[in-house]
Amino acid sequence: MRDHVIEGGGGVKLQMSDEGPEDAPALLFVHGWAQHRVCWQAQAPLAGRFRVVTLDLRGHGASGKPAEDAAYTDAALWGADIHAIIETLELRDPLLIGWSYGARVISSYIAHHGQNAISGIALVGGIIAIGASREDWMMGEDSPALNRDLYTNDQTRLMPATADFVETCTHRPLPRRVYGTMVAANMLVPPHVRRALFKGDWDCRPVWQDFTRPALVLHGAQDRIVLPAVGAAAAEALPEARHSVWEETGHAPFAEDPERFNAEIAAFAQAAQKEAG
Repeated sequence: MRDHVIEGGGGVKLQMSDEGPEDAPALLFVHGWAQHRVCWQAQAPLAGRFRVVTLDLRGHGASGKPAEDAAYTDAALWGADIHAIIETLELRDPLLIGWSYGARVISSYIAHHGQNAISGIALVGGIIAIGASREDWMMGEDSPALNRDLYTNDQTRLMPATADFVETCTHRPLPRRVYGTMVAANMLVPPHVRRALFKGDWDCRPVWQDFTRPALVLHGAQDRIVLPAVGAAAAEALPEARHSVWEETGHAPFAEDPERFNAEIAAFAQAAQKEAG
């Protein structure tokens, strides 16, 4: 495992790790709202065939946490973060894999930097809109947008709300250590960042409609956070999308069934990178 700190958009320091052969095709994993690169720990076996790159998004984990809302509402800054990673690490035909809020980050990158430097995208329980662009049908009953205790500065309310949120991310209970690690990772994201992440207005669909590289839309049929209908809408918007719906699976397929997830991502990445190469 190699650790890096690079400068992203607006000078924010981004913490990341990568493993696997440095000259191998790359998988760049982009986590979701209030998470951490550690959520991808079960994807480590992919480093036998790919260069696996994970990061803490701005405001998360060990990355910089600006105080101003504009650091999280400006799509150009999110795009600059991903661009900086690809350029600094000299990633070869990376496949961008975005979980939940990570779809917004990836779409921001494509909107500002285009698609030529990447082989494709994979959206995992990905959102398609925030702010004024988000419609009620897009939010499940356990969406963090509906629980004010996830944004409070009162830690006696914030901690149990966070524990409950992580529990609702999966249809089947996670192993105790994995669950505890993900709760701890969530708690590293301060309330002001959690609030700011949903203050901007952004619709991924116009970006998806112009995206002509291979795309995989993977969604759990029992996702109660980002409803399966959102995945269907993303797949419809993307011209070259393959839609994969997993039964008996919630919002975090990569954690609920890592072996299946890794196999599906590896097969898709190889096909996309072969096409790009």
